[in-house]
Amino acid sequence: MVGIGLQMLRTQPIHELSIDAVAAEAGISRGLLFHYFPTKRDFYVSVMSAAGRRLLRVTKPDPSLPPAEQLREMLLAFVAFVTRRRDSYISFVRGAAGGDLYVVEIYAETRAALTTRVLDLLGDSAASTESASTVRMLVHAWLAYVEDLTVEWSGLPEADRPITAEALVDQSIAALHALRAIN
Repeated sequence: MVGIGLQMLRTQPIHELSIDAVAAEAGISRGLLFHYFPTKRDFYVSVMSAAGRRLLRVTKPDPSLPPAEQLREMLLAFVAFVTRRRDSYISFVRGAAGGDLYVVEIYAETRAALTTRVLDLLGDSAASTESASTVRMLVHAWLAYVEDLTVEWSGLPEADRPITAEALVDQSIAALHALRAIN
């Protein structure tokens, strides 16, 4: 059922996901869905958790590549993920911003995992374990920049995008290095 919810997220944001449509797609009754998920919110949280795990899985870098190339590939996968699922991704971000504690936690865990991954690729594994590290906070904030840039870029009609996904990623990496240089 969570898989069906994830499939439906491709075309609609989480708050528009219909429990009846999920149950119908699964070939079960609405009541049976609520046997596994006591509330609609419980189902949504499960779907959002799976979405966070999916984002981490699809952006996992290939360890056979050099770290700089792993970072670039990770970001290209992130841009592709957000572009394909823009409305759903915005729903994920807004759900966290809206204060639903479970969604906030899922979003925070996903962002923390991405932050750790970037720090490891930068060769700064020590900062990845220190939550109060200046470098960790910088990378965490930089990810917010990349996220917002990607959301804005992906919302433009393809013909109106001023740069390619590759150029967007290269620009983002350059911004990361510039931020690290002033830190």
